[in-house]
Amino acid sequence: MSSKKKSKSRSSRAGLHFPVGRIHKILRKGNYAPRIGAGAPVYLAAALEYLSAEILELATEVAKENNKTRVIPRHILFAIRNDEELNRMLSGVTISQGGVLPAIHAQLLPKKTAKNTQPSQAQSSQSQTARCCFI
Repeated sequence: MSSKKKSKSRSSRAGLHFPVGRIHKILRKGNYAPRIGAGAPVYLAAALEYLSAEILELATEVAKENNKTRVIPRHILFAIRNDEELNRMLSGVTISQGGVLPAIHAQLLPKKTAKNTQPSQAQSSQSQTARCCFI
């Protein structure tokens, strides 16, 4: 009698959550190269898993800052655009339902009035001189 081992997926062997077998199938069907090595889909799955975990971690922080418990596409957009490396890598990507980053042109902002402290000092000096005259 032969003892059969329970089959173990390549994802679980590599300690990944992303499907190594499916990525291998996509690489073979995509005509990227005539032959695909055994390590290529594992490496690609690990890279994709790392990137998605990084984006999701940043998006959850954005959601918590907005006092939300559910991550929406807007949180993902903010996470990507506020991170320098992710923004550079995903600069040409449009996220559906993400909206835009809030940015108001400087000319459209209300003009700040400069608070002059000199008139108030002048008034206080006048009141001091007035006191001196009455003494």
